[in-house]
Amino acid sequence: MTVEYNEYGELTMGGTSLKTVAQSFGTPTIVYDEEQIRNQMRRYHKAFQQSGLKYNISYASKAFTCIQMVKLVQEEDLQLDVVSEGELYTALEAGFDPSRIHFHGNNKTKHEIRYALDNHIGYFVIDSLEEIDLIDRYASETVQVVLRVNPGVEAHTHEFIQTGQEDSKFGLSIRYGLANEAVDKIKQAKHLNLKGVHIHIGSQIEGTEAFIETAKIVMNWLNDQQIQVDLLNLGGGFGIKYVEGDVSFPIESGIAEITDAIKNEANQLNMETPEIGIEPGRSIVGEAGITLYEVGTIKEIPEINKYVSIDGGMSDHIRTALYDAKYQALLVNRHEEADDTVTIAGKLCESGDIIIKNAKLPSSVQRGDYLAILSTGAYHYSMASNYNQMQKPSVFFIKDGKAREVIKRQSLRQLIINDTCLLYTSPSPRD
Repeated sequence: MTVEYNEYGELTMGGTSLKTVAQSFGTPTIVYDEEQIRNQMRRYHKAFQQSGLKYNISYASKAFTCIQMVKLVQEEDLQLDVVSEGELYTALEAGFDPSRIHFHGNNKTKHEIRYALDNHIGYFVIDSLEEIDLIDRYASETVQVVLRVNPGVEAHTHEFIQTGQEDSKFGLSIRYGLANEAVDKIKQAKHLNLKGVHIHIGSQIEGTEAFIETAKIVMNWLNDQQIQVDLLNLGGGFGIKYVEGDVSFPIESGIAEITDAIKNEANQLNMETPEIGIEPGRSIVGEAGITLYEVGTIKEIPEINKYVSIDGGMSDHIRTALYDAKYQALLVNRHEEADDTVTIAGKLCESGDIIIKNAKLPSSVQRGDYLAILSTGAYHYSMASNYNQMQKPSVFFIKDGKAREVIKRQSLRQLIINDTCLLYTSPSPRD
């Protein structure tokens, strides 16, 4: 995280005063350090280049996407992972090369499949047996597909963000024969070519052990079943630092450990080492982003708790309520000792609308102060809602001491722009 206090006691990002940003553009506002985003992408590139293996890095759009973010991804020579018509549309509107896009998701609709085919995306990540038939039916030329398999590995992370275990809505089980059945169906399909296999074992993973174990399981399965593929996509899930005690995934040493293990396993199996793919999202944008809020009501319950309320909440910060996720807060407009323990609460009408429990802040905090919640660059704006008719926040990129708006704050008019007062009509089928 690139925030620090300047000589005037104001919290800064990339040399830019966050107090000035909050005063100039209002709150809540999400602010990104553009150089930090670019640096994370470059670190992954360099780490793989050191391995000597053929590789590709795909940014996971779901972490945070907008037109300017997609342009940045393209400038840094990454590919793009999308999981919906909306994410694909955003990428295309940004001018991203569709051949460098792959379409993921456990329940692609018929409309999404046709939309992706019409735009000639790079490949689909197959997530079910039924999907094979659907893509083949709508395709008119050869389509590259990658098969998502379940290796039966449970990453050491929150149970809600584990995805590689057998009981998961994602992927096809190796152990129970579904992956083999999918391979056979793809081979029999008229228009599909099996480019590779995909695995994703979870999110917020700090070490390499689970990635290495999973890669070995899948490589041995491929070898045993004599399945030839060009690509082994390890997915994403690389962890970041939210609070003290968290460890960010060590990109340089971590990628080296994973690729060395893959090369060694390939040698032992006497198989050619495939191209290696990864899909980082959180580790690229998570620590690069912070959210600015203005302090409002402060309510102290003697010997019980002290609530410091801010002008946003679970509408733009849902992860605490979903996962009991931990965050750190800093006072923006002055630098003082954090000598008080408080609960930072949102303004929505939900008792669970809590941002941070047991937050450390200066006891002088008062209405009108600004707070920065650190490491909110991933899964905050992208999971934002209009609950309580709250407006989605604005988003800024900071670079070279200047701030540029990449997403405007949602207007009150936009909250109701799709509301209608029309008479009842008879529905007609879409397809």
